[in-house]
Amino acid sequence: MISQISVAVNGPGLHLITERIRELISSCEQREGLCTLFIRHTSASLLIQENYDDSARVDLENWLNRLVPENDSLYTHTLEGSDDMPAHIKAALTATQLSIPFQHGELMLGTWQGIYLWEHRYHASQRQIVIHTQ
Repeated sequence: MISQISVAVNGPGLHLITERIRELISSCEQREGLCTLFIRHTSASLLIQENYDDSARVDLENWLNRLVPENDSLYTHTLEGSDDMPAHIKAALTATQLSIPFQHGELMLGTWQGIYLWEHRYHASQRQIVIHTQ
């Protein structure tokens, strides 16, 4: 099965999407297999990360922002703003697809694992994620 969801984001950060994916998997006729998520953008990414303590997400965001600063003199792709090229680099360093096994209609995530859309741009937008189960 292939489906797609749209996720509204209001700016940069880790946006939890676990429940939306869980709902889709639980309603799927297929009871076990592999769920692959693919984000259809070059300035956002997907991540499985701790979903219990917010400080883990804050630390990840701060670390990546320090690693990939805005306004670096090396950047030539600046037409869309100071966050554009850093967003592409951040997406290249992280993941644009994830694969998660599921069994009995449930994602086999660990206790503290959540699925996140990691937005790397400042502006609000609708991000598209393709979900494929097999």
